Parts: sequence; C-alpha cells; structure tokens
Amino acid sequence: MAIRDFLRERFFPHMWCPGCGHGIVLNNMLRAIQTLGMSKNEIAMVSGIGCSSRISGYVDFHTLHTIHGRALAFATGLKMSMPELNVIVPMGDGDALSIGGNHFIHACRRNIAMTALVMNNRIYGMTGGQFSPLSGYGTLATTAPYTNIDHGFDVVDLAISAGATFVARTTTYHAKQMADIIREAIIHDGFSVVEIMTQCPTYFGRKNKLGDASNMMEWMKDITTPVGSKAKEENPDLIERGIFVQKELPEYCSEYNKVIERAMKGRS
Repeated sequence: MAIRDFLRERFFPHMWCPGCGHGIVLNNMLRAIQTLGMSKNEIAMVSGIGCSSRISGYVDFHTLHTIHGRALAFATGLKMSMPELNVIVPMGDGDALSIGGNHFIHACRRNIAMTALVMNNRIYGMTGGQFSPLSGYGTLATTAPYTNIDHGFDVVDLAISAGATFVARTTTYHAKQMADIIREAIIHDGFSVVEIMTQCPTYFGRKNKLGDASNMMEWMKDITTPVGSKAKEENPDLIERGIFVQKELPEYCSEYNKVIERAMKGRS
C-alpha cells in the first residue's frame, strides 16, 4: 500500500502550524507501518487532546479521539478486549506526563503491548504556549515570562524506571532513525515508549529565541548524540538518542488470559 492509502485526505490541509514537527512524525510513523505490511484493519490509534493528538484524525485506521490525558487508559481497555490489534497511542508532553502521568507509569509497569509515541515539543501548543513537564528549567513560556523554575522529566529515564520493556528517543531531524525506531516499537511484544523531540516554532521556538523550524531542527541535531557515543563522554550535556531498552518480559494480555484459564478450571 502507498502511504497516502493510510490517510484520510478529506481532512487535509491539516491544522498544525507551519513548521510544526508533528507532520514529520505522521509521515515517518506511516513509513514504519508501510514496511510492516499491515492492513489498516490490524491497527488502532487512540489519542487524547492536544496538537499531537490530532494525528488520529488524519489516519485511516480504527481511531478513538478521547479525553485529555486518558488515551492510555482507553487504549488499555481496547487492547485487552481485542489483543490482536496493534495499538498506537500518540501523545504530547502534557497529555502523556502531566494530566496523563499516572496512566503513563502504570502502563509501563503492566507491560501491555502498545506503542506510546510521546511528541516532546516542550510546550502546550494548542492552549496558548504554557510550560509543560518537559519544558525544562530556565525556559520561557506564556505562563513563565520570567523563566520556568520547574525541572523537567526525562522521558527515557522515567519510562525505564517504571518498567517499560522498549524505550527509545529520536528527533524530527533524524527522520530515517525515527521510522526505524517506530517500526521496532510496534513489533515489540510489550509496552513501547518512543520519545520524539519535535519543534514548535510558534510558541517554544519564538519564546526561547530558537528561530524557525529549520533552525530548531538543526538545534536538535546539535544537542543530541547516538546512545553510547564518545561525544556524550566528552560533553555530558548532550542528549542521547536511539534505543535504550529492548527486552522481553511477560506481556499483560497474555498473562491475563492465563488468569482467566485458571479461573475457569477452578469452576469446572
């Protein structure tokens, strides 16, 4: 299938601002799915509220556009009732780790086979440019005009600590790597977290004087390095990208089915 076959073209042009990185994420997510040879009926996408969550409106899969911060809760119910589906959950930094933070850590520890795409543009883009749990200390936002003093989460460290069995990070600059990582995340039999550093030139870039979208993508190239590279030893401030964790543990739906089997045997 061609990539355009996965799109609801009647909903284009999209609503994202010029230069927003979410379109790059959509493109490379679909490239990853294309390489897997899946039919559209094998995929379900669940999203909450936010710029990133609008992705579910543009893809021609089974989709649920749910309430803010609860996408993983809805997705968990869907996956447990229809475990044969490949469930993808696109989220923003607030949707995933502010109002949705509790659902995020528990989805990690359960190891239910879903793919969480955390689009980290370090800002609440849809509601006016407020700072988010990933904005970071010293950044500027509409709700932090004299700098943000909250320290940001590290998505990778948080996901690993909470027990996710596939954890990765990439950026919109590294498009080929993004498609490869998303592909690996989807086929992983467990809970997959992919942090995607993406640009918001409208709010984060403008407030923090990072320039336009191309400037911000160059900036993401300059501040990141592959996992385990020598550059990280020389400059500890660099952010690593790549796959950090990829391990096998019992998957939640499979284990739940075993519980049901034991319960049914006990009744016979």
